[in-house]
Parts: sequence; C-alpha cells; structure tokens
Amino acid sequence: MSNQNLIIYKFTELYQILVELGLDLNCNIIFLDNEDFLNEKVKNLSNYLVISNKKYLNIDNQFVLDNAPISIFKLIEKINVEFLKIQFNNQSKVKVNKYIIDLNSREMLLNKTKLKLTEKEINTITYLSKSDKPVSIGELQEKVWSYQSNMETHTVETHIYRLRKKILNTFNDNDFIISEKNGYQIN
Repeated sequence: MSNQNLIIYKFTELYQILVELGLDLNCNIIFLDNEDFLNEKVKNLSNYLVISNKKYLNIDNQFVLDNAPISIFKLIEKINVEFLKIQFNNQSKVKVNKYIIDLNSREMLLNKTKLKLTEKEINTITYLSKSDKPVSIGELQEKVWSYQSNMETHTVETHIYRLRKKILNTFNDNDFIISEKNGYQIN
C-alpha cells in the first residue's frame, strides 16, 4: 500500500470522477467533508495532499483545483508534482534534539522561533549531530571546511563560538553544542 494520501476535501464531484474512472494514482484516496475529521486524519499522516475546489485556511499541503475543466492527465500530473514538492520539503527538515533544522531555508526552529543560519553553521550542526562522540577540531576542519588537518587555524573555534552565541541569544540554550576535551558534541 502506498504511503501517499490524496485527501479530497469538500469536493464530491472530483471524488466521484476519480472513483468512477478507477484510476490507479498510486496513492490512497480519501474523501472528507468535515474539518474536524480532516484535522484528525492529517495529524497521523506525513505524506498527504489535500485537494479542494477553494482555498481553506489552516490546511497544510493544500492544492486548490479551481480552474476546471481540466484533462485527467493534466490533473494527475499536477497531483504528482504536488507530492514531489511535499516530499522535497519533508526531506529538508532534520530533527536535532528539540530543534528542527530546515536545510532549504537554512533555519533552526523551535516552536514558532526561527534562527537564520549560514551554510557552514548548518553543515557543522548536521555533522556534529551524526556523531555519538565528540568531534575533533581537526575532523571538523577537514570534513566541514575542507582544510588540511595540519593547518594552524582557529576557524572552527571561531565559528562554534559565534554559533553558540546565536543559539543562546535566540533560544536561551547554552548547552546545545558542548566542548569536550576531545572536541565538540551536540548535547
């Protein structure tokens, strides 16, 4: 069974057409006409698209089909493109402890608070988060900055210091990246 879910919301005609044609859209097709049921259903789904014939507020992953008539092939193409966009956005979010790191927008998120990060800061956090032990300065120089590990530079220490300060100022978290005698680690 597919892990994509196509939810037809308050659009009876479209649901009836899809059922009547018996198209294999390679997704689960669900019809809902109650907002409470919709909210309850999408809580447990990660890969879903809601199609309706008008824009509804507070509905994520919504595709509005308001330019009917449309060929069925064009509709299937649009549905597939929307699922690809959703998949791309879902893959760009990485959970690191209590934070979400959005790789596309280069933001660190906690609840409604956002912190804009540089590409090196994102790379540093994701690299550190993949290690279960402290990462040495030399390893970070080599893997994140592509420097030779025998070069004398304080680039890593300076970037870590600035990154910690940004996180402290935005999230009041002084323990996200900790210093160990062997290097740095995500706490």
